[in-house]
Amino acid sequence: MKKFFSEFKAFITKGNVMSMAVGIIIGGAFTAIVNSLVKDIISPVIGILTGGINFEELSVGVGEAQIMVGNFINAVITFLLTALVLFWIVKFFNKLENLKKKEEEAPKVPEEPKPTEMDVLTEIRDLLKEGK
Repeated sequence: MKKFFSEFKAFITKGNVMSMAVGIIIGGAFTAIVNSLVKDIISPVIGILTGGINFEELSVGVGEAQIMVGNFINAVITFLLTALVLFWIVKFFNKLENLKKKEEEAPKVPEEPKPTEMDVLTEIRDLLKEGK
């Protein structure tokens, strides 16, 4: 049992698990923002453009059951907006990654070696021989 807990502790403290947990928490907060955007801004604007249709109240009656088509439309809009924003984020990070790779792959210009004391003295000797 002790081995199980030590393995679980090692698993839960790995960087990937912690990153995933942070991503899930941020994703939940982001979902709340997108839901509010769809419900409070986009749906009313679409309602105005379509003559006052409120998506939340849009439903189809089948017998005594009500199929809430408006809620489904809101969910689809929320999904598409979330996917669009995530697409932009992934695209941005891919560009950053490509820039980083290009910098690493760029050929480095070798520096000219600095002359040693012996090189300087040899050059002075040669100039003196030439009479300069």
